[in-house]
Amino acid sequence: MKLLTGNDLKSGAVTWWDGVQWSLHVEEAIDVGDHADSILARESATRRVNAAYAIEASKDEKGVRPAHIKERIRALGPTVRPDLTLKPADPEAGQWVI
Repeated sequence: MKLLTGNDLKSGAVTWWDGVQWSLHVEEAIDVGDHADSILARESATRRVNAAYAIEASKDEKGVRPAHIKERIRALGPTVRPDLTLKPADPEAGQWVI
């Protein structure tokens, strides 16, 4: 499974390609498969996202999980302060990180 990620050009927030636009939530990301390069080229021209790139990920009953720890931290937030995750009210928000 391949996902696209980058940073919102205005806010700097981590974003994920959801098939139509960029989302702040990794669980909304879709598998772009072999289309990563064409989507990245098209989206690069719109200048909505900075430094977008494709990453490896997997999906199971808990949702989407980036393969690399760096991307998991980008997706879910800090590993040491669960109250600073993107979804602080969600008790399971930080359990995917490690």
